[in-house]
Amino acid sequence: MKLTADTNVLIRAVVADDLEQAALAQQALADAELIAVPVSVFCEFVWVLTRSYKLPTPSIAEAIRRLTRSANVVTHQPAVDAGLAMLEAGGDFADGVIAFEGAWLGADTFVTFDRRAGKLVEELGGAVHLLQC
Repeated sequence: MKLTADTNVLIRAVVADDLEQAALAQQALADAELIAVPVSVFCEFVWVLTRSYKLPTPSIAEAIRRLTRSANVVTHQPAVDAGLAMLEAGGDFADGVIAFEGAWLGADTFVTFDRRAGKLVEELGGAVHLLQC
């Protein structure tokens, strides 16, 4: 089977806080010929592991790397890498993805009200325009 993994399946497989669901999730992932993981799933994955499970950034980044290195997982790896770079720089994974995908779509400037995100995007080599009131 070629499947798209929902965030809750990846969370259960990684965290294993519900043993029955974890076993089902892990088996489904192991049996899959292909696991498509949209970048939005990784954004949710980071949010849930950060907010609900209070996992440290290095653990979250390693979980994403383990998943993306799996032979049967496909994702938009450059966008995931941009999210990881932002996460590991102390920012939000989703902001890194947004800045990357915006540039990939043809934008040349990341526009935000979020000073911290803007600073990190600049530090990672992107052009930023900070909107201020």
